[in-house]
Amino acid sequence: MQLRITIKGTRLSRYLKLMPAFLLEYIKFKRQAKLLTSDFPFGNFHPCFEDRSQESGTASGHYFHQDLLVAGKIFKNNPIKHVDIGSRMDGFISHVASFREIEFFDIRKLTNPIDNIKFVQADLMDNNFKIVDYCDSVSCLHALEHFGLGRYGDRIDYQGHILGWGNLYQILKKGGKLYFSVPIGSQRIEFNAHRVFSLEYLLTMIKGRYQIDSFSYVNDAGDLVKDAIINKDSISNNFCCHYGCGIFELTKL
Repeated sequence: MQLRITIKGTRLSRYLKLMPAFLLEYIKFKRQAKLLTSDFPFGNFHPCFEDRSQESGTASGHYFHQDLLVAGKIFKNNPIKHVDIGSRMDGFISHVASFREIEFFDIRKLTNPIDNIKFVQADLMDNNFKIVDYCDSVSCLHALEHFGLGRYGDRIDYQGHILGWGNLYQILKKGGKLYFSVPIGSQRIEFNAHRVFSLEYLLTMIKGRYQIDSFSYVNDAGDLVKDAIINKDSISNNFCCHYGCGIFELTKL
């Protein structure tokens, strides 16, 4: 039997403190195995030291909160046809697919078919994008900030987010809902990871095209603030976020 443990720097002292308890429990477990029918042979050690001191799960962060929040809104609003643009497959898309059909557009391929997910490979930066008035509900969560940076195989285009924003608008029918999120903070590009948008800039993008039904955000600590009030102060300081996540529920005018 081999003992294989990978320890990173600052964890070493903690691991050394927890090792005696682990070994005592192992000895106790081994003794029990000798008294009973041994259905499972022992393999290598695979110590998991930290789980007992952690909470039952990670209920924080951009993706956790936005995916759960927006999936709940779609369940409640029950649109005729919902289309998603580039959101996370193993988060938001799977949440929605658990209770309804969702059509998923992405620039990359999806080779394995999944129940309730209809996949369309498409480039939302295409100047000749032809899909117009296609559905009454659209989501684009933590995706638009990547357009044009090449990270996902898309072409380099400094104004890629503008092209994508225009095509999102034309896909949606008048009166339809757009659920939209991007990083918020001091406006910048961190190439080639993402753009970070200021609230002032986002409100300019939204003005004249959509009504804001609700706005929530995830702060720098990873906590969700629901139904936040957008005012002069919050616009000027981006809700005190350096790298937060703004989550909009919009209705097309």
